[in-house]
Amino acid sequence: MNLDGAMSLGDWEAIINVVLLGLLLVVTVGIIRVRNLFAVVMLAGIYSLLMALVFTLLDAVDVAFTEAAVGAGISTILSLGTLALIDSRREKLPNRVQFVPLLISLATGGVLFWGMQDMPAVGTADAPNQVHVAPYYISQTPVDIDVPNIVTAVLASYRGFDTLGEVTVIFTAGIGVMMLLSAMPVIGARRRRRRDDDDQGDDA
Repeated sequence: MNLDGAMSLGDWEAIINVVLLGLLLVVTVGIIRVRNLFAVVMLAGIYSLLMALVFTLLDAVDVAFTEAAVGAGISTILSLGTLALIDSRREKLPNRVQFVPLLISLATGGVLFWGMQDMPAVGTADAPNQVHVAPYYISQTPVDIDVPNIVTAVLASYRGFDTLGEVTVIFTAGIGVMMLLSAMPVIGARRRRRRDDDDQGDDA
């Protein structure tokens, strides 16, 4: 807080980060506990939107757009299209509790937290990206790329292969959704025909 008791911008950012982290934890627990597949898909979309907000707060707006478009948009549509083609609407309960995946997840999270201890704080002036990376892009973009917009130069040239991969993922997901939607009438007709055959068998 400031000397006059007013909250600074950093205080508000800290509060927002804590709230987003809490919401992410709640949604994660919901995805694990809920057995209704439709609810799981909706919670996964909410998780992607929350992550897009986190990326925005970290000044990674391009990653936030990708997360919102692919995670909350295309992936949700693809998952809903898949649910429309299957008979089951609930996840099958496992026969026994699996402790190995839980231990692996906890160990991986512990290693990640341990590795983060030496990282500089977000937004500090002496961080490597502020001292080396950003000044290089600002000074060398007009020379290397000859593009006036630095963000466009970074997305289209410096990390062009990464951008091409993101576009490929979105394109592939879109093709998959269209294939699922085009197959729905055929699969629905087969399903109705199978139900009619079962009904006739029961009547006989």
